[in-house]
Amino acid sequence: METINKKPLYNPDGDISLTARRMVNGDTTNLNDFNNLKYEWTSDWYRQAMNNFWIPEEINLAQDKKQYPNLPEAERVAYDKVLSFLIFLDSIQSANLPNVSDYITANEVNLCLHIQTYQECIHSQSYSYMLDSICEPDKRDEILYLYRDDEFLAKRNKYIGDIYNDFQEEKTPHNFLRVLVANYILEGVYFYSGFMFFYNLARNGRMTGSAQQIRYINRDENTHLWLFRNIINELRKEEPSMFTEDLQAEYQAMVKEGAEQEMAWGKYVIGNDIQGLNESMVEDYIKYLANQRAVDIGLEPIYEGHREEPESMKWVSNYSNANMIKTDFFEARSTAYAKSGALVDDL
Repeated sequence: METINKKPLYNPDGDISLTARRMVNGDTTNLNDFNNLKYEWTSDWYRQAMNNFWIPEEINLAQDKKQYPNLPEAERVAYDKVLSFLIFLDSIQSANLPNVSDYITANEVNLCLHIQTYQECIHSQSYSYMLDSICEPDKRDEILYLYRDDEFLAKRNKYIGDIYNDFQEEKTPHNFLRVLVANYILEGVYFYSGFMFFYNLARNGRMTGSAQQIRYINRDENTHLWLFRNIINELRKEEPSMFTEDLQAEYQAMVKEGAEQEMAWGKYVIGNDIQGLNESMVEDYIKYLANQRAVDIGLEPIYEGHREEPESMKWVSNYSNANMIKTDFFEARSTAYAKSGALVDDL
């Protein structure tokens, strides 16, 4: 595929046959038809995402407000830095997803992308609510714009930001697929690693409201990761020129670079000074995530071994599972809004 074409908004003479529908470069009418789907997996995805509706202010952060000033210094600094990075990630996601959608010509996939964009905005609201609840306005702004003073964080932001900007500046199939892979890394490695820090605080009895907020965000991100995995895998079938041996090596290098950056970030913000975590645990967990993500989009594992969830990190899954219909870890009420069967989280 030599070019990738932005879909027209108004195209009444587009081809409505399912056999002609394509992930990119299709002749779409942009008519939302929920009854005729080429990519049938979008039906379950759409319903799960809609059932995940939640409101940030439902979580009581009064106890977090009391605990935050009294956190051990290493934990408080890590809380600020990890939260600042998550704020950036969700912000750039909500800004970039419409750019992806502009080039997706399967209406059912675009419906999913639009819901994801909305959910990323909810996540940004959640972080603002957390900051407004636990600290004063000057501290809130310091955390929000921490990348201006923290060179390590600025470098992390730049890696993803530059890939997204490359597609803005040059709309090529190559840059488009790099955006999809970067999005996949963001959703499946960066977010999961960041969430893990908050769950560790909660299992030590600290900042449990923040961890509950993160659990709801994590539930959404499970579906986002599943969405981009499927988009990439559908493109692998439809556009083999996007997955030559050289290009696959590039995508694998991107996943490895993302993992290496995340491990270096873990050493920087967590190190060996956080109760319940250390550098070795974080490294093992990120290598496991990277291998899982690579294999799930048809790439080879990146790190030898590390194919199973590390024994030392199995508690992360227990804290992140918000689809379970049960009383949650932090307060005596159900956490599952979903009225229908939840997606199996095999990610």
